[in-house]
Amino acid sequence: MDAAGVDCARWLSCHFPQGAERENIRESTLEGLDTASRKGKHGGRPPVITDDMLHTVLRRRANGESVGQIQPDLIIPTGKRKGRNPSVASVYRALAEQAKREAYPEAAERAHADFAALQAGEVPGPRLALLDRASL
Repeated sequence: MDAAGVDCARWLSCHFPQGAERENIRESTLEGLDTASRKGKHGGRPPVITDDMLHTVLRRRANGESVGQIQPDLIIPTGKRKGRNPSVASVYRALAEQAKREAYPEAAERAHADFAALQAGEVPGPRLALLDRASL
């Protein structure tokens, strides 16, 4: 065998077992995530702006207060920054997400229905776009 063949054999013997091991780790991780989601658990950080905080912000915004006036009165209830104030950007982000939910309630309902179908092991089918429905 020439030098190139030895290098190739060495490379193959070194990298294929690692690739197989990575694939096993990947599969185990995906199975663990699937099991956790079936139990209703998910990873990631807890939300900074809770539903109670969002309702407070919405109520005070309706009374004419600015986000800058509201933000110092909000306290993060859980997580790494527990007991501190959320950033103004977090408050604006929560307001934008709330506005999307109000503007497109059917999209949120479809997303929840699709998620429930996935949890049940079903694959949701394609959906018509909103413009396509209007033309029907």
